[in-house]
Amino acid sequence: MGVPFADLQLQYQNIKGEIDGAIAAVIRDNAFIRGPYVDAFEREFADVAEAKHCISCANGTDALYLAMAALKVKPGDEVITTAHSWISTSAMITHAGATPVFCDTDGVTFTIDPRAIEAAITPRTVGIIPVHFYGQPADMDAIMAIAAKHKLWVIEDCAQAHLARYKGRQVGSFGVAATYSFYPGKNLGAMGDAGAIVTNDDGIAEHMTMLARHGGLIKHQHQIEGINSRLDGLQAAILSAKLPHLPAWTRARQEAANVYDAGLNQIEDVTVPEVASGRSHVYHLYTIRHPRRDTLAAHLSANGVQTAVYYPTVLPLLPAYSRFQHRPEDFPNAAGDQGKVLSLPMFAEITADQQAQVIDLIKAFH
Repeated sequence: MGVPFADLQLQYQNIKGEIDGAIAAVIRDNAFIRGPYVDAFEREFADVAEAKHCISCANGTDALYLAMAALKVKPGDEVITTAHSWISTSAMITHAGATPVFCDTDGVTFTIDPRAIEAAITPRTVGIIPVHFYGQPADMDAIMAIAAKHKLWVIEDCAQAHLARYKGRQVGSFGVAATYSFYPGKNLGAMGDAGAIVTNDDGIAEHMTMLARHGGLIKHQHQIEGINSRLDGLQAAILSAKLPHLPAWTRARQEAANVYDAGLNQIEDVTVPEVASGRSHVYHLYTIRHPRRDTLAAHLSANGVQTAVYYPTVLPLLPAYSRFQHRPEDFPNAAGDQGKVLSLPMFAEITADQQAQVIDLIKAFH
């Protein structure tokens, strides 16, 4: 038997009655755009995220754009972010009107290096977007200290870090806002695209809500020019059905990570993910480093184990950012990792036998 990278079908089968009931209720009530199911999910997720407001939107990419637009980012501004993330993080800086400024990772946790942030600040810098990458929080004490010193805003990119905590505090509770993705493969995933922003700031919450709904809170009353970025009722109801299971799914991922750690951390050339002190990792991805990553991935694939690379090219070295003329030596940690990172099968329902297969195959790799 092979081992899938993730098993969304198994998750669905385990809670099929709840999901099917949620979908049927939305269809029965014709509550397809906004409506009571969206309102309910926003309240529920705000509670889970320990935030005052949750503003749902169409996807995690829009969430980043809406947060920056509400903060009135403008041409000439610079926003600092990590070199190692999905392109949504940096592309939305550009689409909001600013210039992305990339920083290297710390070489250990895959998250942004606060020392690199400090070095990248200029008079044009207005904000920082740390990414809680792979499910591990960034170093928020250091980042918030830098932001306070230089009077910068912070938006936390929590797309991979639902329920992760930093020194006991929920990720997303440090900055002025935090963005979430509910893409199907996320720890809390919809059955389509979905996203949200959380904040404790009443004014920013209202502005983001208007931006996401064509610029108005009441139909036909457009206070500003907005966009159309609404969470639909079906996805909201599905997310509400899944949300109560998220704590147990998170614990299952953490337990699976412990199994991997114990089985892999003595194998030559394998570097298991290191969790920094005071941080809880929720293992959206369980990512190892290996100097012969591609050969190892081929070996696992040939034996029925699916793996993935997140991401094969770090952001500043993508063709999309050729205008900056960055070189790998500008980001030694992130650029060095791009040829070594390999994400192993990780999902809440993964079995001990499946993990043993993966571990045994990696042990047998020469």
